[in-house]
Amino acid sequence: MAKYVTVQQALELVNSGDYIVTGLGSAEGREFMTNLHTIADRVKDVMVTNCLPMNAYEFMVNPEYKNSFSTESWFYTPAIRKAQVNGNVTFIPNHLHLAATKRLFYRTPDIYVGIATMPDKHGYVSLSLSNTYEMKMIKAAKTVILEINPNAPRTFGDVQLHVNDIDYLVEVDYPMPELADAEPNEKDLIIGKTIAGMINDGDCIQLGIGGIPNAVAASLMDKKDLGIHTEMLTSGMVKLAKAGVITGKKKQIHNGKMVAAFAMGPKELYDYLDDNPAVEILDGGYVNDPYTIMQNDNQVSINTTIEVDITGQCCSESIGSRQFSGTGGQSDTAVGAQKSKNGRSIIALYSTAMVKNPKTGEREETSKIVCQLKPGAAVSLSRNDVDYLVTEYGCVSLRGTGLQERARLIISVAHPSFRQQLTEEAIALGILSK
Repeated sequence: MAKYVTVQQALELVNSGDYIVTGLGSAEGREFMTNLHTIADRVKDVMVTNCLPMNAYEFMVNPEYKNSFSTESWFYTPAIRKAQVNGNVTFIPNHLHLAATKRLFYRTPDIYVGIATMPDKHGYVSLSLSNTYEMKMIKAAKTVILEINPNAPRTFGDVQLHVNDIDYLVEVDYPMPELADAEPNEKDLIIGKTIAGMINDGDCIQLGIGGIPNAVAASLMDKKDLGIHTEMLTSGMVKLAKAGVITGKKKQIHNGKMVAAFAMGPKELYDYLDDNPAVEILDGGYVNDPYTIMQNDNQVSINTTIEVDITGQCCSESIGSRQFSGTGGQSDTAVGAQKSKNGRSIIALYSTAMVKNPKTGEREETSKIVCQLKPGAAVSLSRNDVDYLVTEYGCVSLRGTGLQERARLIISVAHPSFRQQLTEEAIALGILSK
């Protein structure tokens, strides 16, 4: 019982100059983070590292606290994008499978804070919704604080931890943060059907989040014996599993199991995960390692991007130099899938976007396929690692192609209104010949 403390008592453990790491997304220590700003008057230079933060916490978004707290994040969400203007928020470039390892090379956390299930009769808790980097950070941290929550689904895999290895427990009772499913639009459905046509019975798949991945999942209902080896487990996968589409029978590793580094979505997903031995939440350094991914034959990686140039460079995380999201596991899964026997990597995007003209203030349709990425754009997936590219205008295979051929192929799936312009610009840049 000496391990049980209130949130206020847990916050008293924080000192000036401390480095705090919290869990990813729904696994972040919500009560601790919600109240962290209340100690701003007694601390300075406290650094917090997060990933996919679900809430716009005061310590992060309120400029009043910028001298007390700074935030370095592995992956941005609207909550952290809101805080960028304060000047005390920055991004950590990373491939997900190395996020923990490289961060620990840089700095060891003074405090780890996250969520867990209530202890079972043997004294074990489950880290529940994520082990992307959490267990590595827990083992390295000087102090471990876990918010134990009866609403947290008990999951299996590399997520069990005995109370003897936890310094402090904070009892909470809030609902697990949910991520609503994005409803696929017309473009999503077109792209989803195209990608579904590239997936065969028995394939092992990885999907991300958003309208396009949801549309892909909805288009796979007629497939058989699909497997799951994915960075993020989603409700679309749960629907497929409940329908009998996902069995994992053809997987070479973790046969019959759905494998992920973390899960995030609606309550339906969390209910499915609870006490379900068919799902394994494993260390992200293992799940997303391309060497691990390649061990399943017929691995298909499906990711989205913000902008792609005609040589195949994908910017999936920034708008120009402004950080928007993160690399996450895009490179991990794309490379791993292509190393898999008969594996494929698919990058999908809409051909256009409505973008505000800075001069007129009016929104204009612009091509997301460009000759050159915006100045400062981050290349999340290099042109060396792009395989299939899909828009609502079709799919092209870029594997092994030279610059001229791939430029023609990529332009062929751009919006028809921009193809001539892209061709002329490519000639002017010397990528295409007349």
